[in-house]
Amino acid sequence: MTQTPPNPESPLNSHESNLVEPRGEGRLQLEISEWMRVSPKYVLVQIIGTVIFFVVLLAVFCVLALTGQTWAWIPFGVALVVAIIDLVITPRQAKAIGYQLRADDLVFRRGIMWQRIVAVPYGRMQLVDITRGPLARGLGLAEVKLVTAAAATGVSIPGIPNDEAEKLRDHLVEVAETRRAGI
Repeated sequence: MTQTPPNPESPLNSHESNLVEPRGEGRLQLEISEWMRVSPKYVLVQIIGTVIFFVVLLAVFCVLALTGQTWAWIPFGVALVVAIIDLVITPRQAKAIGYQLRADDLVFRRGIMWQRIVAVPYGRMQLVDITRGPLARGLGLAEVKLVTAAAATGVSIPGIPNDEAEKLRDHLVEVAETRRAGI
């Protein structure tokens, strides 16, 4: 499979960064030098979402405690520990997300301990969808979803700036059209 070198003039190169490669002899070797990364604002979206969830959970446990259910503080303590761990891990998880546009496919990766690397051939894409949640929309971010016939190869790339997400969608549709098997 041939690989085209990255085009420095491409509008999709605005968030290029050196994504740290996982260490180890047993890892999958990809001939990719530069990964496109998600926006740093994505970390803020994740943290705000976790804090909102925890505040709602706190309200539920307070209501339970006020009704005499003192046992409710035990699951609250567990939830507090889980929320703190999630807040600590979130920045590192965001740094592990990346994608690369290659000659024949899009390669997506995510995960720290359980890494997932998916190559989606352009000709197999059936739908490219852009989703914007309320928090992400407020920070100008979107999620690009690639749908294929195989459910396991569907990819969602979160935390992409709106303009870059639309350029990526247009690029993927254009490339899939040239392959005549996709969108």
